[in-house]
Amino acid sequence: MSSSLRYGIRPEHVIVYGQSIGTVPSVDLASRYESAAVILHSPLTSGMRVAFPDTKKTYCFDAFPNIDKISKVTSPVLVIHGTEDEVIDFSHGLALYERCQRPVEPLWVEGAGHNDVELYGQYLERLKQFVAHELVNL
Repeated sequence: MSSSLRYGIRPEHVIVYGQSIGTVPSVDLASRYESAAVILHSPLTSGMRVAFPDTKKTYCFDAFPNIDKISKVTSPVLVIHGTEDEVIDFSHGLALYERCQRPVEPLWVEGAGHNDVELYGQYLERLKQFVAHELVNL
């Protein structure tokens, strides 16, 4: 029995949301269990790729291999990333988006950094559009 049913919550009522390093457990969870959707806010492809941007493969000791797990996620995925992110480069969000089975229109927040995406008006607008309209019609 899945843990969501154990608690009386159906998978289609669960939206997995992760931000920054929090996208690691979110992608892991979503790669193993069904959910209504996944929202990745300023996600990283892997720990090594953040620390060493020229890294091209995932090493066995990299504890944060989002890039290898994202393609196993069967739920719709919304990726949100600031184009001027100084902590996790925008290229990480783009790379994950490109590997999603069921990507929805991403939100690339022009000029936003790592810690201010939610201060831009389009952030809440995109979340509302996704949850209130797009998920209902998927």
